[in-house]
Amino acid sequence: MLLMRQVLALGSIGLVVGALGTLIGAGGGFLLLPILILLYPRESPEILTTISLSVVFANAASGSWAYARMRRIDYRAGGLFALAGVPGAILGVVVTRRLGRSEFDPLLGAMLLVAAVLVLLRPPPEARPRPGGETRLLVEAGGTVHEYSPRLVLGALLSSVVGFVSSLLGIGGGIIHVPLMVYLLGFPTHVATATSHFVLALLALVGVIVHARAGSLGPALGRIVPLVVGVLVGAQGGAWASSRVQGRWIMLGLAIALGAVGLRLLLASL
Repeated sequence: MLLMRQVLALGSIGLVVGALGTLIGAGGGFLLLPILILLYPRESPEILTTISLSVVFANAASGSWAYARMRRIDYRAGGLFALAGVPGAILGVVVTRRLGRSEFDPLLGAMLLVAAVLVLLRPPPEARPRPGGETRLLVEAGGTVHEYSPRLVLGALLSSVVGFVSSLLGIGGGIIHVPLMVYLLGFPTHVATATSHFVLALLALVGVIVHARAGSLGPALGRIVPLVVGVLVGAQGGAWASSRVQGRWIMLGLAIALGAVGLRLLLASL
């Protein structure tokens, strides 16, 4: 009976994480990992990040499939960013194995809080073609047209850092990537959330494979499976809802979630 309750609880958590993570293009790891930290206070960062990255991969893959049907993903930019982020994703897993909880928890909290402040301070800019920049035209399945000039070289450089941080902390890179794509790289918010999800699926998969080779995937499978089942359902709902929410509300929701989780982790580590 107790085991069944645990499975149902983890499945419900996965449902919420999948919906919210897909809605804002962040994969849900920023919500899931703090929950795991509270549920399993004696577990090592290695196991916690293994669980989180596995669930983030399932969420991102499911959300990407939904966004692909909407024709909202910029595959050229996404493929480049993912390729640039792979070395960092591998290195992040290696470093995580050397961190204790006393270093891991406040590091995650501080990073989330800084990201929240940055997002709140600046409203999402309107993505427009830049003079002299390559103009990209993306037409969604519903007819919405996005015309923009992405900064691909800068994006590739930033993605190498995002790959490292996402694997190091087990939160996936979407929570960092989406603000970067919107504020620095010239992407419309809805294209940024969809493309970020596509990148996140590839980078999270790399992290999961490295963890599996290190032997930390097996002990975590009992918790991963119910979370993944919930996430797969929730991700489809999040993608559906994203078409009905304006970009500025998506970014505001992202900032609030970042700040709340980051503050909670910092206070708990004092």
